[in-house]
Amino acid sequence: MSREHALNDWYAVADANSLKRGLATTKLLGEDITVSGSFDAPVVETTDGKRLPTQVKFDHLWTTLGADPRPLFDIPEGDEDGRTRVPCGMVRVKCSPLRAVENFLDIAHFPFVHTDVLGAEPHTEVEPYKVEIRETDDEVWATKVKFFQPQAAKSAGGGITTDYVYRVPAPTTAVPPKHEAQDIITIFVQPRSETECDVWPWMALYDFETPYAELVQFQQLIFLQDRSILENQRPVRLPLDPKMEIPTRADLTSVAYRRWLKKRGALYGASEGPL
Repeated sequence: MSREHALNDWYAVADANSLKRGLATTKLLGEDITVSGSFDAPVVETTDGKRLPTQVKFDHLWTTLGADPRPLFDIPEGDEDGRTRVPCGMVRVKCSPLRAVENFLDIAHFPFVHTDVLGAEPHTEVEPYKVEIRETDDEVWATKVKFFQPQAAKSAGGGITTDYVYRVPAPTTAVPPKHEAQDIITIFVQPRSETECDVWPWMALYDFETPYAELVQFQQLIFLQDRSILENQRPVRLPLDPKMEIPTRADLTSVAYRRWLKKRGALYGASEGPL
């Protein structure tokens, strides 16, 4: 049943830059698909020639394998005028797509994985914050998240305590705007299978000086640092049974995310019991 639920979600399968390179073959939920055309006239097809629905949003091409897809979420801040919009390419990771999202929500690993960039010792404490599942929107939100960061962004001039709001509008998407400048740094995760995914980072920034290539390079570096951690996590699929992994106070967002996935039946890439 996990794949049946996942069929009706939308997934990013290309960005503005990758479409320019022509026909590409990729995987979505274990199925081979081809991506071609342009943003004005995109084409996504299965191997048997079935043409899939498409839409362009957040500088990415989205598609779905479902016959009755759910509406694609909005990111209002990303649509504001005056931002530098940066599709950052793709990073392939041999891990559950849900593991990739959960890792993005975890600030406790910043000092140890992204040392002297997103975090640094001895600033390792995660201050108390608030997490809720917003029933009206069917989303996970974490607010009042504060963490010291030596270089929160490519343009940062020095260390600051960054104020985050994390939002999970879909099982394979995480959106954390940073409160000071309301920068949007998002990941759209394309599930190739339950144990492999393509991650498409996307940014909408108030940075008008840093060259585009440097912005992309900075974000790619951050996620490449995460990749080795993600590919060595066990079990590979995200466990939803609370007895399988013991959470700490810093894991409140992860706990809520897992509970939300189980409640909505979003089990593609997850495990409900011991493997």
